Amino acid sequence: MGRPEGVEVAKTRTRGPGPTYSRVVSGVSGRVLVVDDNKVIRQLIKVNLELEGFEVVTANDGAECLDVVHHVRPDVITLDVVMPRLDGFGTAAQLRSDPRTRDVPVAIVSACTQHEVEAGITAGVDAFVAKPFEPAELVLVVRRLIEGKDRRDGWKGAPAGRGRG
Repeated sequence: MGRPEGVEVAKTRTRGPGPTYSRVVSGVSGRVLVVDDNKVIRQLIKVNLELEGFEVVTANDGAECLDVVHHVRPDVITLDVVMPRLDGFGTAAQLRSDPRTRDVPVAIVSACTQHEVEAGITAGVDAFVAKPFEPAELVLVVRRLIEGKDRRDGWKGAPAGRGRG
């Protein structure tokens, strides 16, 4: 209908009486665009962020990310590095070169080798989360990136995790 093919948008599910999550989550914390070609990893990231109150939209690769980013208008983007069509570094570089997305915080979620960290910094990545990751670490990095964006007029601040600085 109005949604590009392959884009998954998180929907709230209502259960019977009782808490939905193990702890109370007050409202939505922000919108995250999760980009990974591995469906299992995409779903893992999505579920962990949704449990913390984030709205999550997913894309299968960098090319799809660039197709949907202007419709989704995320607060943060997480990118895998190795993806078909357009890898994470190429995606980050294109996001940085577009005036509409240059200030959106970007986190690489990958093996985070020294080469990936250096290439990510060159491409303008703000943070890195190493796979396999602890869900709490991922949530913390995403939250820091959103809070940094909210504190500034145009996100240009220090990185969360390891990143440019």
